[in-house]
Amino acid sequence: MSENFLQRLTPQRLLMASIVVAILTIGLKTLAWYITGSVGLLSDAMESLVNLASAVFGLVMVTIAARPADEDHPYGHHKAEYFSSGFEGVLIIAAALGIIWAAGHRLFDPQPLEQLGWGLVFSVASSALNGLLAWVMFRAAKQHRSIALEADAKHLVTDVWTSVGVVVGLVLVQVTGWLWLDALVAMGVAANILKEGFHLMWRSSQGLMDEAVEPEVLQTIQQTLSGFAHEREGVEIIRFDHLNTRKAGQRRFVDVHMHMPAAWSLGRAAALRTSVEQALMSAVPGLRATIQLLPTDVEAHFDDPKDLI
Repeated sequence: MSENFLQRLTPQRLLMASIVVAILTIGLKTLAWYITGSVGLLSDAMESLVNLASAVFGLVMVTIAARPADEDHPYGHHKAEYFSSGFEGVLIIAAALGIIWAAGHRLFDPQPLEQLGWGLVFSVASSALNGLLAWVMFRAAKQHRSIALEADAKHLVTDVWTSVGVVVGLVLVQVTGWLWLDALVAMGVAANILKEGFHLMWRSSQGLMDEAVEPEVLQTIQQTLSGFAHEREGVEIIRFDHLNTRKAGQRRFVDVHMHMPAAWSLGRAAALRTSVEQALMSAVPGLRATIQLLPTDVEAHFDDPKDLI
C-alpha cells in the first residue's frame, strides 16, 4: 500500500468507513446471535455496538482536532483526539462488564444452541471485514500520527479476537456438548476487552498530561541538533541544552536553548536559528520547534521552587 494512497485515506474518511463497517457487523452478529441463542455471539454483537459509538465519537473529535489554531486555542485543537481514545476506552470497559453480566447468568443456566453453522458463517464474515479495516487503519494511523485512528484500529482488532474466541468456544460446545463453555468463553473475551479498555484510557491520560515524544523521535531531534553543535580547541561555540518535548495528537513540540557567542550579530544568530528549526521540522514531520537564543556563557534555570511562590 503506497504512502500516497495512505495520505488520501484521511482519519475522517477511515472513521466514516469504520461507521459503515460497524453497522454491517452489528447486523451480521445480531443475526448470528438471534438464530443460535449463543451468549458468546451476543457478547460479540455488543462489542460491535461499542465500535459504532466509538467510531462516531472519534469522527467528531478528529474533525475538531483538524481545526486550525485560533485566538482561544493558539496551539491548535490536536488534543481532541485524546478525548476520542479515552471515550473509546470507557465504552470498551462498559461493554466488557455487560458481557460478564450476561455470561454470568448463562454460566449457571446453560441453554441449547441452534443453527451453529450459519451463526459461525456470519461471525467469520464480520471478523474478516473488521480485520481488513483494522489493517488499513493501523497503516494510516502511523502515516497521519493519529491516536484516534490507532485507538479505533486496536478496538477493531479486539473485536476480531473476540469473534475468534467466540467461534472457538462454539466449536468446542458442538464437539463436547458442554453448554457452559459458551458462557465461559464470553467471560474470557470480556476480560481481554477490559485490559484493552484500561490501556486506551491510560494512553489518553498521558497525552492530556503533555507526555514526552516517543524515544525514536527524541533521538532524531538530538541527532539533528548535534549536527549544528560546534567546538573549537575544546571550547563550545554552539551548544544546546534544556531540551523539552511534548506531543499533542498529530503534533510534536520541542523547546530548546541554543547558545552561541555573544559577539555575533542578531542577524547571524537568527539565520542559524532558522536553519536549525527547518532541519528539525524536516527530520520530524508535524514538529513545531521553539528555540531561545542565549550567549555561550549565560545559563537559564528552570523549576526553581521560588517560581511557584
